[in-house]
Amino acid sequence: MIEKRPFDSLGHADHGWLDARHHFSFANYYDPKRMGWGTIRVWNDDKIAAGSGFPPHPHRDMEIVTYVRTGAITHEDSMGNRGRTEAGDVQVMSAGHGVRHSEYNLEDEMTTLFQIWIETAQPGAEPAWGAKPFPKGDRSGRWVTLASGFAEDADALPIKTPARVLGATLKAGESLDYAVGEGRHAYLVPATGRIAANDDEFAARDGAAISGGTTVTLKALEDSELVLVDAA
Repeated sequence: MIEKRPFDSLGHADHGWLDARHHFSFANYYDPKRMGWGTIRVWNDDKIAAGSGFPPHPHRDMEIVTYVRTGAITHEDSMGNRGRTEAGDVQVMSAGHGVRHSEYNLEDEMTTLFQIWIETAQPGAEPAWGAKPFPKGDRSGRWVTLASGFAEDADALPIKTPARVLGATLKAGESLDYAVGEGRHAYLVPATGRIAANDDEFAARDGAAISGGTTVTLKALEDSELVLVDAA
């Protein structure tokens, strides 16, 4: 089963410096049918104006994954970490027992990104942060694990929950399968392009909630960049 969530149906908040779309209930957007998908609690599609961003604020007991689509984001936190993550790259923050952080677009252009929150499996753990480049060429025609809570995914950024964040790029006409295990929940968003997922079409930034026990065949109708989360 695949539930389509068209981009135009998402929650929307325009703060001037931040233009956000919400795949799940978040802040002032509330939809009782979209409270989350398994342990996936947030998928925000953010546009952040140049020279602006999120000032220091706290989090706890959540795995927060940032996938930068265009531009770059600069992170600082109360653990002493500071780093710049640019388009195509990924950063993760395990909020653990509590951390404060800021995320600023210090570039001369708009930054666009996906911010994904997944419930932690280790509440009260030590907080952690990391970032890593993931060249899009390495993802051509195949899934690459970007962040993972599984020990076997040694090349991925670590998170403290049994989930994976994956990326792939497809040329028009290429296909790629993904099997969602029983009891699992997958959520797919094309960052760019247009795809067919089994019998339905998805444009860029549409969401697809895929139930456990489903195998989905993804065919690129245009050159496409895909982001998928597979969680409990």
